[in-house]
Amino acid sequence: MSKSHPDVWRVAVVVPLNAIELYEPILERCAQAVSWFLDDPTSDESDEKVLWRLEGYSKTPVDRAAVESDLAMAAVTAGRTAPTLVVEQIAGIDWVSANLRDFPPIAAGRFFVHGSHYDGIIPAGSIPLLIDAGTAFGSGEHATTFGCLTAIDRLLRRRRFHRPLDLGCGSGILALAIAKAAAIRVQAADIDPVSVSVARKNARRNGAAARVRATGSDGYRSRVIAKRRPYDLIVANILARPLVAMAADLGRHLAPDGIAVLSGLLNRQERLVLAAHRMQGLSLLGRIRIDGWSTLVLARTPRARI
Repeated sequence: MSKSHPDVWRVAVVVPLNAIELYEPILERCAQAVSWFLDDPTSDESDEKVLWRLEGYSKTPVDRAAVESDLAMAAVTAGRTAPTLVVEQIAGIDWVSANLRDFPPIAAGRFFVHGSHYDGIIPAGSIPLLIDAGTAFGSGEHATTFGCLTAIDRLLRRRRFHRPLDLGCGSGILALAIAKAAAIRVQAADIDPVSVSVARKNARRNGAAARVRATGSDGYRSRVIAKRRPYDLIVANILARPLVAMAADLGRHLAPDGIAVLSGLLNRQERLVLAAHRMQGLSLLGRIRIDGWSTLVLARTPRARI
């Protein structure tokens, strides 16, 4: 009788960034999914000496000897020392159920984020956001999403916005938060078609389909995004490098008295992101730091109305 949740096999090596291209094809031959990320999340990714973890997952047992042989041959060809290979069998897990168990309700300011599995009481005075952890980023549990929700709550208590934009919307959680708290229409955008679909679905599930418009866009390039500018509130929870790359675009799309909430960056990346946006005439109004992650609130002038 087959298992309802079969085992998988994990293969991994720890190597410098410039060696990933050498070894990645080897893992791709034995695994159906391969990814790489910092071995130490607190390391500086710009440091060439920092190590990265390259790993893959296979639905069938991995031939350790064959993989080690391929790694050794590739290393010799490149004049390197072969990395140590890790192969482990991981017991089958019902990942959906496990994910739901690990996703308890979260309160960020007035916002109460919960999944469809939650059958408890919604706290009085809170704004519920029904978001299931899934294929699009943004279910409230990550420090960057929590920081953005907290910043949005603070801003909406002090000022009325009329034309918000959620860039890189993922699940649509930030657009939903703005739409439900301020009872206004929000433009949401993401480069990933799956995220756009998820954001639209979440808008319907939260009774906000008429107020959240999600569209596909590579950064600010969509005609829909350009047509609706300028925005008096732009939220972008993406990553530090894209934030820096799109700083000039943000400057062109932000209203003269507009405010930007930026996240997806580590504490040590603040100066990089701030420098790029200061070149666009933006100033830091405030920051929220949680577990090594930062959320920045920027405006064209420190006297911006908040």
